Amino acid sequence: MSGPNSRWERSRRKPRRRAPGPLGAVVTALLLAITTTPVGNAVTAGTSAERRDVLFVGNNWDGTAEVIEAHGQYRRIGRINVIPDKRRRMREIHSNPVKLAYFLGVRHGPGEGHDQFVDDMYSTPDGASVVVSRPSFADVVSIGLSTGEIEWRFPVSGHRADHMAVSPDGTRVAVSASTSNTVHVLDIDTGEELGSFPTGDKPHENVFTSDGEHLWNMSIGEVFTDLDAPWLDFTKGDRRITVANAHTYEVVDTIDMRERLDAFGRPDLSDAIRPVAFTPGESTMYFQVSFFHGFVEYDVTEDRITRVKTLPKNPDTDEDRTSWVNDSRHHGIAMEPSGEKLCVTATMDDYATVVDRDTLRQGPLVEASKPYWATVSGDGEHCVISESGADRISVLDFDTGRKVTTVPVGDHPQRVRLGEVPAGWQPPA
Repeated sequence: MSGPNSRWERSRRKPRRRAPGPLGAVVTALLLAITTTPVGNAVTAGTSAERRDVLFVGNNWDGTAEVIEAHGQYRRIGRINVIPDKRRRMREIHSNPVKLAYFLGVRHGPGEGHDQFVDDMYSTPDGASVVVSRPSFADVVSIGLSTGEIEWRFPVSGHRADHMAVSPDGTRVAVSASTSNTVHVLDIDTGEELGSFPTGDKPHENVFTSDGEHLWNMSIGEVFTDLDAPWLDFTKGDRRITVANAHTYEVVDTIDMRERLDAFGRPDLSDAIRPVAFTPGESTMYFQVSFFHGFVEYDVTEDRITRVKTLPKNPDTDEDRTSWVNDSRHHGIAMEPSGEKLCVTATMDDYATVVDRDTLRQGPLVEASKPYWATVSGDGEHCVISESGADRISVLDFDTGRKVTTVPVGDHPQRVRLGEVPAGWQPPA
């Protein structure tokens, strides 16, 4: 690994934007280390008899997280209150005019008239706690699963917390602070900040490399405005992938997907990268972009766009782009463990579908109400999607593309993550 490391050392001294064209072989070796396995899987790889695999479903407007079996019957196990300190937080917000202004801005912007109390969540390596990012409270908290009490709290810089990621060894959690263009990396057990780094405008998705050495962040720009006409794209800000050393937190590289989309002949597509999925060999990345009903295939080895898949439109979908939630038309993509299938959620078109990766042919369009996320089940056989418009999750079979079951959850489910709880766990009273 001396080649890739030396390359990162060079770019550390002066972060630069890569020009279009193939990556060198040594860079490829590092890029191929990007993990596609949900962090919950990485943490649970050595699951003991004292813990069980679960799905955490964040009910964004409720301020709760559903706990559901990660495979099998998908039985609901319990529910966690992730805002036990709500009264205290609200007193702080109402006593500070700036905090109150941003709190109301989140409510009437990305919250669609509701407060956003849970965005993302991961369990700790021992399965004793769940760590949650809370957009409206602009913080990250760790909640004891046996007590329901907050164990630590970290206020992010700025005024809104967003997507998270956990390192492969489960010891570090990264969170996007979307209004300060910063990613914080925290000790998952103590909440102590280990470091931070700057990003493009409105940092969103975070991905650790599988060796835990680097951290990728995708910024999506100003998605909360109504300046959504294509000719106003310049108002959306600086959208880029930022790569940081996961130990020193220095920025070592940036990737401008605008250049790659233009080179492929698709200047019409936004370069705001939304959810992503990697092949098992991690040589190819699939990603969704703002305003587009489909996804993009990116060859990581050659550093170029290779295919674009356009998925069907729902004829009932309003074509007014300002009516689409936070610039998303499709939001949610997951890779089958074998790498043969993709599961895609069509948020504004109200369906989900399983796509053959080789041919890019979609399977049945499974009706779903504003599906917002896709996650692979604990056994790898199913795709679990959140239906934020119907307050439920649905399970699709990767083999048939058909719906297997649905499970009711709380108000406006968004993120679904694999994790662990103690065996025999019951929610605290």
